[in-house]
Amino acid sequence: QVQLVESGGGLVQAEDSLRLSCTTSGRTFGTYAMGWFRQAPGKEREFVAGISWSGSITSYADSVKGRFTISRDNAKNTVYLQMNSLKPEDTAVYYCAAGQAPPFVVRTTPSRYDYWGQGTQVTVSS
Repeated sequence: QVQLVESGGGLVQAEDSLRLSCTTSGRTFGTYAMGWFRQAPGKEREFVAGISWSGSITSYADSVKGRFTISRDNAKNTVYLQMNSLKPEDTAVYYCAAGQAPPFVVRTTPSRYDYWGQGTQVTVSS
């Protein structure tokens, strides 16, 4: 069993930055592909960013490319999402997810992830 705990959300103004963190339990963090998803009220959960367990492959939704950066520190069992130039449309609950995958594969669909965090709220005011 893997447990994920997100932190770092909050209320910010447009163009501000936030860094989300997701710390996992368990000794196999280094073999899980990690992803960030978000869900706004009345909308489906959508992929934001993903990283392979090797850390060498990343993928981003078009809406966040150039503004968000995903990274991981396997020694700390933690994955990060650096969010810059935030926009009001980035407002959502952000979820961290972990899923088994080969070392150079990024998962982009929720069904490919096995474990989820409880979510952290990000609110961007205009």
